[in-house]
Order: sequence, then C-alpha cells, then structure tokens
Amino acid sequence: MMSPMRIHALLIDDDPKLASLLATYLRPHDVELSSALDGGRGLARLAEGGIDIVILDVMMPGLGGLDVLRRIRSRSAVPVIMLTARGDETDRVVGLELGADDYLSKPVYPRELLARLRAILRRVAPQPEERRFVVGDLEVDPASRSARIADQPLVLTALEFDLLSALAERAGQVLSRDALWTAAGRETVVTERTVDVHISRLRTKLGDNARQPRRLKTIRGAGYLLVRPGA
Repeated sequence: MMSPMRIHALLIDDDPKLASLLATYLRPHDVELSSALDGGRGLARLAEGGIDIVILDVMMPGLGGLDVLRRIRSRSAVPVIMLTARGDETDRVVGLELGADDYLSKPVYPRELLARLRAILRRVAPQPEERRFVVGDLEVDPASRSARIADQPLVLTALEFDLLSALAERAGQVLSRDALWTAAGRETVVTERTVDVHISRLRTKLGDNARQPRRLKTIRGAGYLLVRPGA
C-alpha cells in the first residue's frame, strides 16, 4: 500500500489546471500526484499499480465518475475520494453507496484535500498494536487489515473492513447506524440507506441470508448486531 515516505495519488479529472495546482501543492507534502483527464485513462493508470489513493471527479465527459467508481470497486479496494459539485447530495450518497471512502465539494481546497488523504491512509494503514477480533469462525485482524471466515479470506473494501471491524470489536452489542458509521472512522451518515447498502454487501460476503441473517442482524428501530455464537 503506502510507501514509508511518499503517497502516490491518482487524480481522475478533466480539468488540467486543477491537476497542475494540486500536483504543485502536494509535492512538498510527500504526495506524488499522477493525473488522467478521463475515466478510461484513469482506469488504465490504476491498473499499472503503485497507486495508494484515487481522487475521482463525478462530472466528466464520456465515462462518468460514478461509472469509473463501479469499475474500480469491481477489481480493487484502493481508497477513493470523490469530487462532487457543491450541494449535490445525490452524487455524494450514490458515491458512498458504491464504495467511495470520502468526498469533497468543488472548488477543491488543496489543504483540505491533503488532510483528507492523510486521514484515509491512516485508517487503512496497518496498526500493529491492535488485537484481533474472533467471533465464531469469523476473524478480523486490524494489524494486517484482513478478515477470514471459516479460514477463507474475505475481499473487502476499506469501508467494508472498517464497518466489519467495528461490529466485530463490539460483537453482541446493537449499534445504531450513526454509532456504527462513527466507529468505522467516518463522519456523520449522509443517509441511513448508505449504511444499509454496505451492510447488505457485508452480509453477502459473509455468506449470510439476507432474509433471515444469522450473523449480522438488523434490530428494527435500533441498528445492527453482529451475533456472538451461543448468545
């Protein structure tokens, strides 16, 4: 993932002036910025490897940002920050539901972007002093940011891992959507549906039955519960 000294970010945005501005600002702060002016070239650059985080504009000609995000999430768990038009709540909600890790409104302020980059990469960096959480045949290891179920590895996005880790640490406790979102290191929930969508995806990856879940239950009017076996 991230090198000890430098962050390598990829900006996918059709504004070359923004790319130049951000590259100039970020370079002295140990962030190397590659840029792509459209979604296709951005996906191709990401496939080459070596990218720690993606900054992705929603509004682009041709292949739009949300479609690019869908393609990224079909093959990669790399953190993604979405750039949205100021006040466009719909793009924010859809982006988070598709697996974006954060969003920023345009115009972009380089100092705020740098803070968001660092915050996200701190969350996804290995934490060697954290303990593992074992709930039945589910094992969540924050140190390596890995999870296994019945000794089989789970392929999770950064947000899915953080949600599962928060649930596993508090297994047997009911967590409201807001409490779960906060425990996963995110800010205020944009909509309740945003959390519900990610919980639904987690259930699928855990092999849980959506109609009658036995691992990750919805407690009506209260929130979510990761069940402790035998409880």
